[in-house]
Amino acid sequence: SEGPCADKVEEAMREHGIAHASSRIETGCSKLLVETEEMVARFMGTEAAIIVSMGYATNSLTMPSLVSKGCLIISDDLNHSSLIAGSRLSGAVIRVFRHNDTRNLEKQLRRSISQGQPRTHRPWKKIMVVVEGLYSMEGEFCNLHKLIEMRNKYKFYLFVDEAHSIGALGKRGRGICDHFNVDPREIDILMGTFTKSFGAAGGYIAGSKALIDHLRVNSYAAVYSEAMSVPVLAQVSSSMRMIMGEDREHALEGQQRLDQLALNSKYFAKGLRKLGFMILGDPGSPIVPLLLFNPAKMSAFSRECLKRNIAVVVVSYPATPIIAGRVRFCISASHTREDLDYALEQVSEIGDMLMLKFHKDVINQDTKKLK
Repeated sequence: SEGPCADKVEEAMREHGIAHASSRIETGCSKLLVETEEMVARFMGTEAAIIVSMGYATNSLTMPSLVSKGCLIISDDLNHSSLIAGSRLSGAVIRVFRHNDTRNLEKQLRRSISQGQPRTHRPWKKIMVVVEGLYSMEGEFCNLHKLIEMRNKYKFYLFVDEAHSIGALGKRGRGICDHFNVDPREIDILMGTFTKSFGAAGGYIAGSKALIDHLRVNSYAAVYSEAMSVPVLAQVSSSMRMIMGEDREHALEGQQRLDQLALNSKYFAKGLRKLGFMILGDPGSPIVPLLLFNPAKMSAFSRECLKRNIAVVVVSYPATPIIAGRVRFCISASHTREDLDYALEQVSEIGDMLMLKFHKDVINQDTKKLK
């Protein structure tokens, strides 16, 4: 590995060593960790932030310290496994609303608030609505404006998972809030990971100082898990500084990559639609799911892509309904136009071979040609 981020990682290891060999609450709190957390808070536009060494644990080990017995979690039915695990570990009552359906969410809220807790009908201690900023298997954005409007009306806590949107969406790469031009302080808990846009590992929780101070001494991730290692912290710090334009030697590179990612995402999704494939997702999403439907075609599609040196992720049950299997294309700013054109050409051949072009307009055009 080489480049400005790799150089910063090497320098950090020489200065700080490799690992802290302890949890944050004991001897794992270092100057580098504190500085990186302050940078994350500045990047997110919140008062404070806490870093966790594992992305999955950022949700599963943090949520039990936010809600407990006597509380209510209302979760989108397509939320990630880590959010489901954290909800179950919390001991709170869990209710699910239809994916991205704010009318159904409001119906759940009104019923839950009016009826209170089961049997006793006492008011809920807390109500927390949990959504994702960008859904990893659908490539769709949450309806953030409506969620904030409902939060102000019903006074619940809003938890937004930005694992796939942070560093990728918005003019400045600040995620779903930047994309919708929303003040991050209007969201109670902002979660994200460093495994996608930052090329590292782990995750963070950002929010008010009171929230983060509470998590530092109550979250299992802060108390029991090992603090993030030095090389990973350095990678997070250097890549985030580049995106923010604070790296003087590479001040423009971060913004150039954000702009290129937006262009690549729109170009590739538009190309797949023109070829006749059925794809999901909102415009500008760097995740482009292409529907395969037939489970038997998934392994064939994957093998054909592998033969052509194209890396894809095929997804089926239980991550998706069994008859809604799909292939997920993850677009990068490093992809050149030649890379994308080659991928579109090869995917088109595979689509013809496996009969995957279901788009109505293309089928009609082909029928006219035959006539």
